[in-house]
Amino acid sequence: MLMRRYLFAIVMTLGSAYAQRPKDVRQAAKPGSSAIPVVAQYLNSADPDTRAEAVRQLVSIGGKEIIDPLLRATTDPDAEVQIRATDGLVNYYLPGYVKQGLASTITRVGAVVKAKFNDRNDQVIDAFVVVRPDVITALGKVASGGISMDSRANACRALGVLRGQLALEPLIEALRTKDSRVMFEALIAIQKMRDASAGPRVAYLVRDLDDKVQGAAIETVGLLRTKEALPALRNIVANPRNKNAERAALDALALMPEPGDAAVLQGYLTAKEDRQRASAAEGLGRIGDPALRASVDKLWKEDEKMLPRLAAAFALVLGGEIETASDTPLRYLINTLNSASYQEVAQSYLVEAARRPAVCQALYQPLEQGTKGEKMQLSRILGASGEGDAIPYLDRVSRDSDIEVAQEGLRALRSLRARLKL
Repeated sequence: MLMRRYLFAIVMTLGSAYAQRPKDVRQAAKPGSSAIPVVAQYLNSADPDTRAEAVRQLVSIGGKEIIDPLLRATTDPDAEVQIRATDGLVNYYLPGYVKQGLASTITRVGAVVKAKFNDRNDQVIDAFVVVRPDVITALGKVASGGISMDSRANACRALGVLRGQLALEPLIEALRTKDSRVMFEALIAIQKMRDASAGPRVAYLVRDLDDKVQGAAIETVGLLRTKEALPALRNIVANPRNKNAERAALDALALMPEPGDAAVLQGYLTAKEDRQRASAAEGLGRIGDPALRASVDKLWKEDEKMLPRLAAAFALVLGGEIETASDTPLRYLINTLNSASYQEVAQSYLVEAARRPAVCQALYQPLEQGTKGEKMQLSRILGASGEGDAIPYLDRVSRDSDIEVAQEGLRALRSLRARLKL
């Protein structure tokens, strides 16, 4: 307490000229968490560099006491301060985020703030992580009305990472900026929230003239199973403006096909591109017509490429082939969890398939007897798609002799209980 009073007195008595320098913020921050109130005072500085340094030091100190000052910094009239505050808030819930967030790329030339977005961000916090509602509200305000398009796009990205469903309306508003980066990040954030009600409200963007926005919009309506978008998707598949649009539309169509789409999908089973053959097999599996199984089984047995074979295996599992003996479709998906190159593909198929009770139950034995990688990946799959009867199995994994396996089992168990509200 005495240290806090001492540092505060220093800031208040040094005079405005001295207190405007970023190096003094760094000096004030040296005591750590006890200096948070003092460092936060620098957010009142007239100098944007000093305010930005204050945010940087608050994030470096860490702890829940920095949240309120960072919330205040999201309303700052400087783009860099808003961006750093946004990344700092995400970093509290997802440690390490600031090292790869937009703030890490900022350069300032006078009053001009420039930043460079890295590749698409696919991070999300675990389901059991609870984010303060006022954090989501503050980021929503930046997403729809931030000081720059970079700060708006960055806030959209942050809301996706934090699964900030309370900010769905600001994200929808962000789509009206007509700025391609903001629109793209808003669409990816909406995907991560998995709120199906958003689908019809973004469906108009599947015809957007910007290729990147169109691709993200097509992907979004597919992931959200937006049936209202099916006519547009069918038209794009039939008359694509380019190959990327065709691929994206076929992928989205395959996520929510209707029986009448079977003929189109069957036509793609012999496509030259691996990805198109894979999408076709997925879609036929989701239609679930036993009469279509023969064509999928042919792909499973004869195609030599991983993507189509994995998709065919997924389709056959959806059709009821859930044996886990060697050389079966389900075992092929499980084995692929050990592959660095195709692990994510197999995982996404199993997450969807495991929503069916029979498939979920078929994974319990491999969970207990599988390799280290299989145990860890199957834990994540059950955490995302399992029901209450998966709890004892994950509980046993959480006590595995391998620390990494045990940690993943505990994490999955917490995610499952959070999702089931247990």
